[in-house]
Amino acid sequence: MLKKTGFLLLRLLGTVFLLTSCGSHSSPERQAARPPFEVTEASIADVQQALKRGDCNCEQLVRAYQARIATYDQPTKLNAIVVTNPAALETARQLDAEYRRTGQLRPLHCTTLIVKDNYNTAGLQTTAGSLALKGFAPDEDATVVKALKAAGAIVLAKSNMAEWAFSPMVSISSIAGETRNPYNLAHVPAGSSGGTAAAVAASFGTAGLGTDTGNSIRGPSSHNALVGFRPTLGLLSRAGIAPLYLRNDTGGPMARSVADATRLLEVMAAGPDPADPLTRYGAGKRPAQGYQAFLDPKGLQGARIGVLRTLSERHPDPQVKALFEQAITDLRRAGATVVDVEIPDFDRVSAGQWCSVFKHDINQYLAALGPRSPVQNIDQVLASGKYSAYIKENLQDELAHGVSPSDSEAGCGEAYTDPRRIAFRAAVTAVMDRYQVGALVYPTWNNPPAKIGDFKGYKGDNSQLIAPHTGQPAFTVPMGFTYDQLPAGLQFLGRSFDEPILIKYAYAYEQATHHRKAPARFAALPGASTK
Repeated sequence: MLKKTGFLLLRLLGTVFLLTSCGSHSSPERQAARPPFEVTEASIADVQQALKRGDCNCEQLVRAYQARIATYDQPTKLNAIVVTNPAALETARQLDAEYRRTGQLRPLHCTTLIVKDNYNTAGLQTTAGSLALKGFAPDEDATVVKALKAAGAIVLAKSNMAEWAFSPMVSISSIAGETRNPYNLAHVPAGSSGGTAAAVAASFGTAGLGTDTGNSIRGPSSHNALVGFRPTLGLLSRAGIAPLYLRNDTGGPMARSVADATRLLEVMAAGPDPADPLTRYGAGKRPAQGYQAFLDPKGLQGARIGVLRTLSERHPDPQVKALFEQAITDLRRAGATVVDVEIPDFDRVSAGQWCSVFKHDINQYLAALGPRSPVQNIDQVLASGKYSAYIKENLQDELAHGVSPSDSEAGCGEAYTDPRRIAFRAAVTAVMDRYQVGALVYPTWNNPPAKIGDFKGYKGDNSQLIAPHTGQPAFTVPMGFTYDQLPAGLQFLGRSFDEPILIKYAYAYEQATHHRKAPARFAALPGASTK
């Protein structure tokens, strides 16, 4: 098992000019006709076009990303990566051999993924950020990881996270320490999927996977100028993912573009999974033509969008507020009608939604890992002392006050049977129907990323307040930059299983604004681009 990746630096840099030089097998005339292919900021479509043109092969692409990890992750103290996958190069060679044999690319052929460390990955360490699980490698992949691999994706590395996914603000773990924000290393990347966000923003891979219980895909995506999809509860299987509160948990894509996030979603939404009963609610919800059909640059023309001031006016930072007001203007310029909306009695209908089911859920997950797991339950984790100091209170509280989920106990059931959650979703949907809007918008966070070490800087997170409880889909898209080049995000909330509409709106907004830009500190490697 490879721990960290700093020790790869000398080895990789020694071969970077030779082995990351895509197109080295092409004729000199062909190489001269086109500029080098650079993996920094490359999209899935870019990668596949490079493969089709013969500018590079999959093995060379993987080596190029590995070189970026070795050069930047530990030397800059970004600290986004926990382990790299020692099988990644062999998988790339197999994909290259398949392409030579068949002439066909799989849907995600050679898409290198940064996978959050709470997704089970067969043969590759999975710890949910806990030192208590150091060295443990599951026998099977999580359901969505298995689907992505079948589509040609490669698990390149596992990313750091807030330990056991407890923190929405920071990504600190006992297995790997603290991840920083690549746009400004003095600031946090948010949590709990901060490692994936930082790594994808810094182009350590093509795209990534996060999980979202309350904020943990959308917050880190917002803080790192990424696109993050929290899909409708029940659309994606959670089987094989270490839970926080399974009643709220979902996986989802994190990418540098709406198109890339959509490509991942299309593969991840594979239909009902017997290992996750909630997915029965997603049966038949995936559009027959797939999700990519909704990548329409004119998707905002004729749209009606509701501005949820209840969230956007929660003590906003003036620079974030200015970006949000500009976003509203941009939505109108792109052809949308934008109206202010209000959810009546919001404080009342949104109250009492959280429920501490962590102990119940994580104990089931740990038990399912089998006898090879170093710990069988969360009590053993607490007793071991192998945890970060900042989560001690979380662990103690969850063990002392945790409950078992029950559909009959209001506030602790799943999204489609719990009366309180159904009522909240109905209230949100009724407002959308009344104003005839396809989505509600608000800033993903009303404040910029906090500074490293400032645990009192957690303020402005809007993601916790609706989607986790109602089960509705919510997507974040880059909205621009504030102080010191710190990113901010615009969030679109839709009706249940209205991912196609959110894709249309988010893509059209992205194409109209093009706010995404790479972090300056993590530029292309000299000599390491393809040539």
